[in-house]
Amino acid sequence: MAPTSVGIIGAGPAGLTAGYVLSKQGVPVTVLEADAGHVGGIARTARYKGYHFDIGGHRFFSKSREIEDLWSELLPGDMLVRPRSSRIYYKGQFFAYPLRAREALFKLGLVESLRCFLSYAKARLAPVENPRSFEDWVSNHFGRRLFEIFFKTYTEKVWGMSCKEISADWAAQRIKGLSLGTAVLNAVRPKRRPRDGGDLVKTLIETFRYPRRGPGMMWEACAARIRDLGGRVQLGAKVVSCHFNRDSARWTLTYEDVGGRRRAIDVDHVISSAPIRELVHAITPRMSEAALSAANGLRYRDFLTVVLILKDRGAVTDNWVYVHDPGVRVGRVQNFKSWSPEMVPDPSMACYGLEYFCFEGDGLWRAPDADLIALGRRELAAIGLAAPDDVVDGHVVRQRKAYPVYDGEYARHVATIRAELEAAYPNLHLVGRNGMHKYNNQDHAMMTAILSARNILAGASLYDVWRVNEDAEYHEAGEAGQQHGASGLRTVPVRL
Repeated sequence: MAPTSVGIIGAGPAGLTAGYVLSKQGVPVTVLEADAGHVGGIARTARYKGYHFDIGGHRFFSKSREIEDLWSELLPGDMLVRPRSSRIYYKGQFFAYPLRAREALFKLGLVESLRCFLSYAKARLAPVENPRSFEDWVSNHFGRRLFEIFFKTYTEKVWGMSCKEISADWAAQRIKGLSLGTAVLNAVRPKRRPRDGGDLVKTLIETFRYPRRGPGMMWEACAARIRDLGGRVQLGAKVVSCHFNRDSARWTLTYEDVGGRRRAIDVDHVISSAPIRELVHAITPRMSEAALSAANGLRYRDFLTVVLILKDRGAVTDNWVYVHDPGVRVGRVQNFKSWSPEMVPDPSMACYGLEYFCFEGDGLWRAPDADLIALGRRELAAIGLAAPDDVVDGHVVRQRKAYPVYDGEYARHVATIRAELEAAYPNLHLVGRNGMHKYNNQDHAMMTAILSARNILAGASLYDVWRVNEDAEYHEAGEAGQQHGASGLRTVPVRL
């Protein structure tokens, strides 16, 4: 029997996907989103004077046919096919990403290249046993010298902590399936289709789909579909309490609206994409001290985007440039025009987004917008992407809790919380990146929502959503939509 109502916390890709799947089956849903102006969460489209910004960069590509079909269903006439192009900036030079062996050897020079290969050989002969840190995992797979050149600086910018403190889980999830040996071979020989008709050698994707005016188009369309099907998507609704009635096994979600008034809804099931730390503290009756302590131990990394509008000199054609140089604070530079020409209203202008990783409340986060724009202007010139005088305007977008931190304790904390939630609240479903404290891509977040919705519709836990994004291939490897099946991902098992 289908539930009479479902409350969904958060209108990002996971929350809205769950709402849409359930609404299509006639289940009444209410999506509560704290942001008063946007749906989409991190995948929203920000706007300024007719310019459109993608916060964090969102390629629409998935190995799941189901996800690809859902995107086509939601936005049938507004998806562009765009080339994938990225570079790395290191010591005054730009390197193609993924690395091209010949180019890297030439630009690094003979001595440095020899050091890299000797370091790689050493790592293969004497790897660190049981690598627990990001540093150990990457050094084992690529050699310590390549780790120092192409991984260390950028990773420490992103996380604000030493690579020795970052869990190896981060590397295993984000760089899995890539091998230096395979990369070198693929760089010096053409792609060949195997004689048996099997898959091509896996590499990073070369094209992806993208909404004409940014990812927010997709999620605005999804919210509209939910409303058309009779569901509610309430913006400016910050959930402050999740009360579980043990007698009726139902939930009361209390939220504050934009006027500060408190309102409440009663629902049979709750799907939450809210950060676990916030959710645990919002549940009443209070969870155990162990769960509360574990929630307090979870950390998040924030970032801000300094958007610079400037004369287009053709300096950047990439989607983004990774900045590995320790001499500047910027970590990545997006070129919004490369995502879609419609993101930039004036063809004579370019629009770059300089991403600075920080913690909410630190000096960078609290810096005045004018100071941040001045910093961005200086650093864009320092890495040779624009002359300071070319910049005509700027804007700053801040993003809280962009990344769940994979430190040495996060897995233990999540396991503690999961055990209590699953035992005491079978009708509470965690989805998405922050909802699971798991660095899911957009399509992975959507799949956790689809499977949670199916569990609700079936009245049983048929699918283990925690197995999404645990496959052994790199998250952008393979061909779009190549995986089929009831779950949409090969690696999501049915619970027994």
